[in-house]
Amino acid sequence: MSGTLYIVGTPIGNLEDMTFRAVRILKEADLIAAEDTRNSIKLLNHFDIHTKMTSYHDHNKEDKGLTLLDHLKNGENVALITDAGMPCISDPGEEIVRLCLTEGIPVVPVPGPTAFATAIAVSGQSTRRVSFESFLPKDKKERARVLSELKAETRSIIIYEAPHHLVSTLKELSEALGDRPVSVIRELTKKHEEILLSTLSDAAAHFEMNEPRGEFVLVIAGKSREESEAEARAKWEDLSLEDHMKIYLNDGMSEKDAMKAVAKDRGVSKRDIYNALL
Repeated sequence: MSGTLYIVGTPIGNLEDMTFRAVRILKEADLIAAEDTRNSIKLLNHFDIHTKMTSYHDHNKEDKGLTLLDHLKNGENVALITDAGMPCISDPGEEIVRLCLTEGIPVVPVPGPTAFATAIAVSGQSTRRVSFESFLPKDKKERARVLSELKAETRSIIIYEAPHHLVSTLKELSEALGDRPVSVIRELTKKHEEILLSTLSDAAAHFEMNEPRGEFVLVIAGKSREESEAEARAKWEDLSLEDHMKIYLNDGMSEKDAMKAVAKDRGVSKRDIYNALL
């Protein structure tokens, strides 16, 4: 019988958010795989946990993943933790999970706090549909591609950012997306927790005057449906009705269906299109 890989959520700030189950699993596990053992030892000491610990992070994930897999195949239970929050969210944990599932080794979640879910709950932005982007890419071309995609995003957008990049990122987002509403959430569950409801440009100005400190989560409003529809209509209005019709006719549509499609694009009735073409 193989062991079990436990994905254990740990506090993102306030240690009182640690669950009873998480403490028990960490005490009973044969091995704890931690993103940073120097950071996690403080958590283990606080809860009087003495389980053996090893590192598992982005720089050793390939070799250490195979080592952890051997432990699991030998019947040992391994608990995976990250510096804060749920493992596998913006860290290499997803790879050991995929490896275990491929090998038929049980993977069991032990839920705990997660920064992006906590942030959206207190953001004041729409929570029905969200897009979690984590940290924006550092590579300029990839970053530009992601920002271009986000420009049309209608869901609330969640982005993590470090304090020394916050102002430049807010300005960059304002230029790319337009001056949208944003909730800037700082130091979740910690002593200096703060929620600022603002716009991207005003938030950038605020933190230029007030030095950003701590870890930040940005929750940005998605593009409104009205704005998306107005942009779509504006795009078609640059075309004559005849050229607009040709687009659909060249795709093989009947004249009737083409008029219906043109009317929908322009936000008018099919009869209006018919009369205009006459």
